[in-house]
Amino acid sequence: MVATLSALVGIDNRQHSGYGRGDGEDVTCSFGGLRLEVGGTLWRGEAQVHLPARELEALRLLVTHAGQVVSPAQLKQALWGDAQTAADSVPKCLSSLRARLEPDACIQTVYKRGYRFSAEIARRRAGPAGRLPRLAIMPFATRSLTPEHLGPVIAEEAIANLARAHQPLVAVLARDSVFLLTQRGLTAQQIGLELRANLVLTGSLHACCSHYRLRVEMIRVEDGAHIWVEDLLAPRDRPDILERELMHRMAWRLGFGSLEPRVSRSTQNGLEIAAAAESEVCEERQAEAYEIYLCGHCDWQTLHRHRMQDGLQQLLRALELDPSLIPAKVDLAHLCITQAIYGFMSPAASAEYVHRAADSIPDLTRRAEALLPALGWVSFHFDHNLPAALRAFSSSAHLAHNPWITRARTMFALSRHRFAEAIARLRAAIELDPFSPWLQSRLAWALHLDGQAAESLKQIQKALALFPSHEGIGLYGALILAFNGEAKRAVELARELARRQPDFDPAIAVHAYALACAGRKNEAGELLAHLQWLGRERYLDRCFIPAIHLALGDPAAALAELRAVGEARSPGFFQMLADPRLNPLHGHPEFQPMQSILTAMEDEAALEAESEFIDPDRY
Repeated sequence: MVATLSALVGIDNRQHSGYGRGDGEDVTCSFGGLRLEVGGTLWRGEAQVHLPARELEALRLLVTHAGQVVSPAQLKQALWGDAQTAADSVPKCLSSLRARLEPDACIQTVYKRGYRFSAEIARRRAGPAGRLPRLAIMPFATRSLTPEHLGPVIAEEAIANLARAHQPLVAVLARDSVFLLTQRGLTAQQIGLELRANLVLTGSLHACCSHYRLRVEMIRVEDGAHIWVEDLLAPRDRPDILERELMHRMAWRLGFGSLEPRVSRSTQNGLEIAAAAESEVCEERQAEAYEIYLCGHCDWQTLHRHRMQDGLQQLLRALELDPSLIPAKVDLAHLCITQAIYGFMSPAASAEYVHRAADSIPDLTRRAEALLPALGWVSFHFDHNLPAALRAFSSSAHLAHNPWITRARTMFALSRHRFAEAIARLRAAIELDPFSPWLQSRLAWALHLDGQAAESLKQIQKALALFPSHEGIGLYGALILAFNGEAKRAVELARELARRQPDFDPAIAVHAYALACAGRKNEAGELLAHLQWLGRERYLDRCFIPAIHLALGDPAAALAELRAVGEARSPGFFQMLADPRLNPLHGHPEFQPMQSILTAMEDEAALEAESEFIDPDRY
């Protein structure tokens, strides 16, 4: 079926030369969410993982001898030959390789003997690297009398389910880019050409008297041909059936053996519900819970304060009706950390919701691994427990890019001041998702934190040209422009953002900062006073306020605000410590203890990792 699908979209799967297992066949190896191609290219989904030459050679050697112990001497000879090297060259190379692989648990240290590649490897005959047919799934249009959120949500679930297939036959393109281009009015073929897709799935959802009808069409981008059409029916009180039927039809059409939907009322991420033992009342509650969950899923992703709060209440109501609805718990966790990032929810409240959701799921790493990045984010930013955060992120490192998982991962890297890692991760995600506004804005912010002022300015100008009205682009755009001497433009950008989003407190803070940079200190002071008043009325994330005080020439007030940010466990605290706008505070006696918090967390994690490294009983 692979050959048939490849032939439909014009992909040549003739073999290329490369390494294998000595049996004369070229082999691609998949493990832990990664794919090592015959030519030595490493992929995570459709994003290439760039490895230095020696680390790539070490990985290939370990994979070739998977399950066996490879000694340091073997690795040294393979990587450096007879050249003189430092005694710790091999451990340093393997440590760096582990960090890039994520999860690093696939390479075990065998005490006093060497290293063993322990991850399960799936091998298959190799085609050209990265040449899986590329599939874009558009949001399904909703016709009259159909809830407008239902079509897009079913399309989102199709994206998630296809992306998690163990041995995929298609590379599913990122949701944000496809959905944004759809909003801009592009046709299916135009979207396919813009994103270099081979196939596009499109469709429409109709509400009839007693049922929904979903018509889906697969379109070949090259010539716009309709390869196949399917009509699916489901009772109006069972929209989850549409999702399950779509997965079954897609599995058959694409050649999957089986492909279960990620969400259903009868099976939710592996938690079986004994339907036969449940009463009709329970069935009705499950149906109601699922429909409320779908509404909440749509509302919270708007990134508008009141709709996100509506989404929160809908998810809580869905879980009250059906506590086993794991997708609602995953959404709840992502919603809460997003609200904390945007300043719509206190870090304490966010952490409580996330911990409660995680604690309610037995065997979390198997049943709801998509919740782990949110748990890792909370473990680091609120609990200040870096070892727990590392475990959560490592256990979920194989998960493919989606907006919320990648956001948690990049925030984690930025807060640890691992800017090169965050920039590389964001650029890899942009390759998959080029029309994602928040990826483009967060890359500009990461470059700013890394001190790359010119690159940061260049990136935010590109983002502003692509997405002139996006709130994240406007926020970071005003901040970066003001810092880099374009205060007049920054003021206009921030004013417009604050006008459009009057409940978005960071927009007011950035507006005040831009005014201060423009020399309009009285106006900046008035906005600062307004922020202080808002802080008495509701939770206010103060992480953008210290820079305003510095721009107004008041370092003492900036330090006081920064202390308050740290005490509140704001998710922006550690990033503010590296913000070039706060450079005048560096070296101040009161600034040093704040920096030591992160240092102590890193030291604790290093000690724990060292104790595990030398413990012979671990293996």
